[in-house]
Order: sequence, then structure tokens, then C-alpha cells
Amino acid sequence: MEKIRLLDSAKAELAIRKLKEAYPNAKYYLNFKTPIDLLVAAILSAQTRDVIVNKITPALFAKYRTASGYADADESELLSMINNVTFAANKAKNIIKTCRILIEQHGGKVPETMEELTALPGIGRKTANTILINAYDKVEGIPVDTWVIKVAFRTGLTSEKNPDKIESDLTRTVDKNDWGRISYVLKAHGHAICHSTLPLCSKCVINNLCPRNGVEKSL
Repeated sequence: MEKIRLLDSAKAELAIRKLKEAYPNAKYYLNFKTPIDLLVAAILSAQTRDVIVNKITPALFAKYRTASGYADADESELLSMINNVTFAANKAKNIIKTCRILIEQHGGKVPETMEELTALPGIGRKTANTILINAYDKVEGIPVDTWVIKVAFRTGLTSEKNPDKIESDLTRTVDKNDWGRISYVLKAHGHAICHSTLPLCSKCVINNLCPRNGVEKSL
């Protein structure tokens, strides 16, 4: 069994600094204008590529502008507009259910607390963190998506595969001022260098620090 190597605190801090410097413009990747736009886009993005979500949301946001619009939506019509995302039927149901709860319990507004957000259908901790950070500039944790899981493990920032445990590891290593952006830095690094099947380790800014956990071949 391959031994997993973790960076010590000094090397982890250096690696994070180098990655931040390499991707100064890293930011949230889904398009939105309002908190309800973001909530819907985030629900749609689960196990779906960003480009697909961003392609379908302009028409969606133009048709359904508020929680009331989604709450009153015809499910089959909503489904027809989002059918290119994975698990579209389930997501359509969750969007409608969630927005009905927003009307009934939150005055039609997207909540601003972790507890209230994670009580909504289709909203886990990652999505709640995403909404709090990007809609309300409230940083309580670090969103952990599939790219964060992959890159954080490979680079020795965590030995975990569970998102909650990875978030816990990262919050201990990453300065709190960077919690709101580090996910997007790691994702940008995954897209540019730390590819799923064949990472470009020779071009990596942390090549001399990274333990390359789980990497069998690289360029």
C-alpha cells in the first residue's frame, strides 16, 4: 500500500503561498447576479461541469427571477430547461422544494447561516459555504469540491478523502483570510497543471514540495 505523505506546516504554508501567487485571478466559476441565482446554479453544479451550468443558467435566470418564480414553476418545464445537467429530475425537484421553503420560512430570501442553508433540500456544506462566501461575503469554512479533494490530497495538504475532514485539515493550514479563495486557487491549479490523469508536474510551481500522493505517471 502506497504511503501517503503530508507536508509539514512550514512547507504547507509555502505551497499555499506559491499557488496563490500562481493564480492571482482565481475566483468562483459559476455566473450569477443574485443570491437566488447562486443557490440555483450551485444546486445544478453538483457532478456537472461548470461550462454546462453557465450555458443553461442565462435563460433560467431570465425566466425565474425570484424564489417565488421557482416555487411556482411547472416541474416539467423547469426540467426541460436543465436537462443537460446530471440528475436533472432530482435537481428540478430540489430547486422547487427549496424555493417553496424560502417563501414559507425565510420571506423569499436565501438564508445567511450555515444551519439554515444546510437544512434546505439539495444544499450540503460545500454549497452552503459557497453561497455564504460569494453571495454574502461571509466566510465560515472552505468549500470542498472534487478538485479540492484531488489537489489537496495529491499535494499533501490532507490525507483524507472525506470532504468534511478535508475542510477541517485545510482550515488548520490555510490562513482564515484565504479561506474564501483557496478552493478556487486549487481548482485553477487542477485545470492548469494537476490534471486528473496525467498531471504536468514538471511545470508545477510546487514541484519541489509536492509529495505527489496517488500520482503514478506525470509529465
